[in-house]
Amino acid sequence: MASCRQLYCLLLSLFSVVVLFCSAKSSEQLSAYTVLEQFGFPRGILPANAGAYTLNSDDGSFVINLESPCSLDLDSGYQLKYRSQITGRIETGAIRKLTGVSVKVLFFWVSIDEAIRDGDELLFYVGVVSASFPVSNFYICPECGCGLQCAVPLLRADE
Repeated sequence: MASCRQLYCLLLSLFSVVVLFCSAKSSEQLSAYTVLEQFGFPRGILPANAGAYTLNSDDGSFVINLESPCSLDLDSGYQLKYRSQITGRIETGAIRKLTGVSVKVLFFWVSIDEAIRDGDELLFYVGVVSASFPVSNFYICPECGCGLQCAVPLLRADE
């Protein structure tokens, strides 16, 4: 009988450890970048300073908090501004009701309302006007202030 009771206690302890381990693993939150990728978007549509976020799995509404507001220039000539909080609704291949991201068009800052993934292209909407870019342009997260130019410049062959 004593060995049966010891076996029961051992199994109960082992079960408790497994349950604690599994619940700890499932409560770990993925990064905002990983969640974007799960919905079909490249991580580079967010700047490198994205932090905590919330995602409502019922309706896809989200809030992403940046460490601070962010401005940057892209190689394409566009200037972007990110507020410290970005909100919207995400579903596979679409981000709608987007707030907190603006682009400079001529002399005016306008809000990007929507982003759609269409194959290997991303379409960004400002009202009814859209611009299309290859997804490959967004594999790397831009950094505030310097965009994609933050890396140490490559040495020339003659240096």
